[in-house]
Amino acid sequence: MNVQKVISATLIPGDGIGPEITEATLMALDALGAPFEWDRQTAGAAGVAACGDPLPPACLDSIRRTRLALKGPLETPVAGGYRSSNVRLREEFKLYANLRPARTIVPGRFDNIDLVLVRENNEGLYMGYEHFIPIDGDPHAVGMATGINTRQGCRRICKFAFDYALVQGRKKVTVVHKANIMKALTGIFLETARQIYAEEYKDKFVFEEVIVDACAMKLVMNPWQFDVLVTTNLFGDILSDEIAGLVGGLGMTPGANIGEQAAIFEAVHGSAPDITGKGIANPVALMLAAAMMLDHVGRLDLGNRLRKAIDETLNIDQLRTGDLGGKASTREFAAGVVKRIQAGS
Repeated sequence: MNVQKVISATLIPGDGIGPEITEATLMALDALGAPFEWDRQTAGAAGVAACGDPLPPACLDSIRRTRLALKGPLETPVAGGYRSSNVRLREEFKLYANLRPARTIVPGRFDNIDLVLVRENNEGLYMGYEHFIPIDGDPHAVGMATGINTRQGCRRICKFAFDYALVQGRKKVTVVHKANIMKALTGIFLETARQIYAEEYKDKFVFEEVIVDACAMKLVMNPWQFDVLVTTNLFGDILSDEIAGLVGGLGMTPGANIGEQAAIFEAVHGSAPDITGKGIANPVALMLAAAMMLDHVGRLDLGNRLRKAIDETLNIDQLRTGDLGGKASTREFAAGVVKRIQAGS
């Protein structure tokens, strides 16, 4: 008798619509017979409400133990309040690689999109090393930010992207930079990428360099010219959302934060307080993140079954939430995915 290995994992439902899309995702995972044994934890606004901490020690201890987590959206106050729990998690567990695949599921303005953005996660301007300088009684007279990219960090993310391209059979990797202006901060990134490709990966795939603003334009004019893109933290944050827009928005794109100490899979959209509790949120992003998580633990069979069920529910059954032009509730969509999973068993 083949007994499936149980895998301990941390579950962070998150804020806003997080618990709703998490419940929908768990319905699909249960139907698959996914091997996860969940340790439920809170973070973000839910963590503040529960114990006064947006990243409670119990949550961190759980991830240290399981080294694996599935996470809903966490609320981050704008222009004040506590620091982003997402950023803190990436720092705490050295989750240096942010993996953001985007694939057309529901045909729309851009069809047949199949892109992957690899974003450096621990360095650059995005990390929020900043402060104000007071002048003449104005405490916020000058705002300053410091961005730091290291050779080691650049090597690590470039090798991750290059190895990913090889394993996945990708044909081209585009290095996105702003080395024409930010000659040190992103110059070191481009320089390192060129060196690693020449020394270790030459002719294994097409190597391309594109300045970030030109890349943003090309993505909306002809996104099919790209395959895998790798870039620094802030540029990756912006371009990944642009790429998500090509396939229907953030509700259709999952994300993974991967490092040597842990891997956290997530829905990358916000907590959507305007629709919280209405039962209309699109759970596809978190479901696809769960599929990536299954791939990560070696259960590609289950990950592929989940993706197939999502595709069929959207395109054969035409069961869609409101953001995709349908009328299905979150739970109705999840039930549709479960039905497809069971039909394919």
